[in-house]
Amino acid sequence: MSVFVRIGGVAHHVVVEGSGPVCVLSAGLAMSWFDWDPVVPLLTPHRTVVRFDRPGHGLSAPAAVPPSATGEAHRIAGLLDALGLPGPATVVGHSIAGFHAEAFARLHPDRTAGIVLVDSSVEEHARTPAAPVLRTAAAHGLGTLLGAVGAPAAAGPAVRRATVRMSRARRGADPAPAALVRRVYATSRALRGALLENTHYRAVAAELLTLRGRFPLPPDRPVTVLAAPDGSARWAGRQRALARALGARYEAVEPSGHLVMLDRPEAVARAVLEQDQDRGRDQDVA
Repeated sequence: MSVFVRIGGVAHHVVVEGSGPVCVLSAGLAMSWFDWDPVVPLLTPHRTVVRFDRPGHGLSAPAAVPPSATGEAHRIAGLLDALGLPGPATVVGHSIAGFHAEAFARLHPDRTAGIVLVDSSVEEHARTPAAPVLRTAAAHGLGTLLGAVGAPAAAGPAVRRATVRMSRARRGADPAPAALVRRVYATSRALRGALLENTHYRAVAAELLTLRGRFPLPPDRPVTVLAAPDGSARWAGRQRALARALGARYEAVEPSGHLVMLDRPEAVARAVLEQDQDRGRDQDVA
């Protein structure tokens, strides 16, 4: 089922499939709902799978306000409300969406069944940049300028293809259908959405650090950190440190590039489904 639901006055594109406990899939910066295609059939026999496009991404309308960690957490809650799925839900966040999944668990613990962070962004010492209003205006201005000269239509799909190839193990091809890539990435909407999220990346990371100090994770909800070190000991170390900080189970997924859902979809699905066992062990201990 593909639908549009309004959250905060913005039309969000949502795809719901399968049955069972709810699992929300949220992709990284500039990615779209179809980037989860390899994972979905592995989950739908066991889960109601919800994947959505954040504002300016995929087929969703442009953002009404700049992104924030709190806003993205409430967006996930609002999405579940709009779909009549009160939860609890397992939230899977890839890359920057790892910030959003963790924020959701901290701000909506009763609606959280667990979280899976898929090669999540990590910012240990982020600080909120100055002049957020000017940064937002600059992002909008650049997006408008590039759109006016036809940059998205001319280069958007090619940039998408190149970015995916660079982010996959062994520089694997982009499996997304050409028609969908053109439909999304040839638009100025997608360009503006990516620019806005990238502009406020540090602010969202800094806000998450603040939330960590104020709102503990629910102690009986499993957390999994899936990392794609891709030969980088430093990145593996940062992902391990994230897992320790969150009391999470850590797993290195190799071989895989940053787009784990394309390189190793079975690892993502397994991480979601194995959380049932983690919850069972916690209940046995209790």
